[in-house]
Amino acid sequence: MITSLKDNQFFVFGSNLNGNHSGGAAKQAKEQFGAEEGIAEGLSGKTYAFPTLEREMTQRGIKALERSRDRLFATARALPEKEFLLTKVGCGIAGYEESEMKALFYGFSCGNRPKNIILPEDWQ
Repeated sequence: MITSLKDNQFFVFGSNLNGNHSGGAAKQAKEQFGAEEGIAEGLSGKTYAFPTLEREMTQRGIKALERSRDRLFATARALPEKEFLLTKVGCGIAGYEESEMKALFYGFSCGNRPKNIILPEDWQ
């Protein structure tokens, strides 16, 4: 569990396309690390919102998740001095199996993950 951040770190949490951060890690991101309501994807405060749910609060498809993952990777590459602490995005309210989300970031399809994206301990 992430409870504090260093100056060079971002908290990466699962969000929805409404940018409503009212539960799980999203709530923690808003309350502790400055995630802004209405920002569904990308940087705000000391956070990075990673959308795992559509506006209707249904799961996003794998292709949409892969595009969001690639945008996260691009952001991490553009900010190599920063660390992006990935939570188990999608595994709470969104209801994905942990193995699905782990594969998105660790599996063959993720390509060359930037070294400054720090996976949850048991996803490594």
